[in-house]
Amino acid sequence: MSHIEVTTEGHILKIRVNRPEKHNALSPEMYSDIGKALAQLDGDQNLRVGVIHAEGKHFTSGIELDKWAPIFAKGNGFPLDNDSIDPFALQGRRCRKPLIIALQGNCFTWGVELMLTTDIRVAADDTKFAMLEVKRGIYPCGGATLRLPQQMGWSNAHRYLLTGEPWSAAESYRLGLVQEVVPAGAQLLKAMELAESIAKAAPLGVQAVLKSTRLAALEGEEEATKLLFKDLIPVMNSEDAMEGVRSFMERRDAKFIGR
Repeated sequence: MSHIEVTTEGHILKIRVNRPEKHNALSPEMYSDIGKALAQLDGDQNLRVGVIHAEGKHFTSGIELDKWAPIFAKGNGFPLDNDSIDPFALQGRRCRKPLIIALQGNCFTWGVELMLTTDIRVAADDTKFAMLEVKRGIYPCGGATLRLPQQMGWSNAHRYLLTGEPWSAAESYRLGLVQEVVPAGAQLLKAMELAESIAKAAPLGVQAVLKSTRLAALEGEEEATKLLFKDLIPVMNSEDAMEGVRSFMERRDAKFIGR
C-alpha cells in the first residue's frame, strides 16, 4: 500500500501524504512515490500545477531514521528511479510546473526541505517547523543547508539549523518562508484556490517564469538575462499568446490551452 496518493482536479495534480498513524514519517518508498508523482505532473500536458498536502494533524514528524540511516551511511544520496524527479531537487531534472504546499501541525526535517523546493506555501496557524538533525547526531541532507539560509536569511537559518529548535507559522510568514497563514483546517482550501488561479493562467508563460526565476537564483541574473528574449520567442508564437491578445482586445478572460 502506497502512502502517497495522487489525484487530479481539472488541471491540478494533488499529491497527498497519507500516513497519519505514523505522523507521516517519510519512508524510502514514500520518497520514491513522491518522485513519481512529480514526474507525472511534469510530463502530463493537461496538468498545470501541483498541490502537496498531508492527511492528519501533522504534515510530518520527520523521516523513518532507522530505515534511512543505512542509506545515508553509504554516502550515495537519496535513491532515485530513472523515471522520477527528486522531491528535494538535488539531482537530475526538476519539475517544470509550479508546486504549492499546504502545511499543518508539525512540519519537521524532510517536510521543511520539501517545502523549500516549492513555489508557494500555505501554512495553518498551528504549524510548527523544525530541523531536528543536529539533535539526532546527523545533519540535514535534503537541501536545507543549501536553501534555508538563502530563503530565510543566513543568521536566521543558522539559529534553527544549529540548535534544532522549532519556529512558528507566524515566524515563517514574517521571514517570507510562507505566503499565507490560515486557520487550521483551511490550508488545503487556500492552496487549491491559489492552484486554480495558476491553472487559469497561460501554461507556457507560467513555465517560462519558473525557468527564468530558477536560473537567476541558481546561476545569477546575468545568465538568466541571456535567455529572456530567446525563451520569449516560442511563447510569443504560441496559440495562447494570440488568445491573450484577442482576450485583451475583446475585454474578456482568456482561455488558454497550453499551446
